[in-house]
Amino acid sequence: MTAAVPVPVRVLVAKPGLDGHDRGAKLVARGLRDAGFEVVFTGIRHRVDDIAVTAVQEDVALVGLSILSGAHLTLTRRTVDALRAAGGDDIPVVVGGTIPASDVARLREAGAAGVYPTGTPLDAIVADIRALTAPEV
Repeated sequence: MTAAVPVPVRVLVAKPGLDGHDRGAKLVARGLRDAGFEVVFTGIRHRVDDIAVTAVQEDVALVGLSILSGAHLTLTRRTVDALRAAGGDDIPVVVGGTIPASDVARLREAGAAGVYPTGTPLDAIVADIRALTAPEV
């Protein structure tokens, strides 16, 4: 009898809004891939509604937003709402980027399951996402 090969956890990394800087998102996407995740990367400048539809269609376990534009509170709220409307209310959203420490609690209140300001170690992000996507026992 052969052991079942574990299926990698699928995560979506997205750049909502007009922000065109994707270096951080690509670094996190690569780090997640290297840690064994299957990463769907949407690229830059996507509408939150499109991100939500993609997340549901791709059957991802988590959505990661990379936001450098300063619109992190609005875009996080809108993404969480769009996921609910698209039938993905069970998909956690995490956000990273240029985020002032004073906004971390507000992002959590807006529905972010994890917040990663610039400079957060990649190992910490991977560990947190692993915990957020772990199967319930």
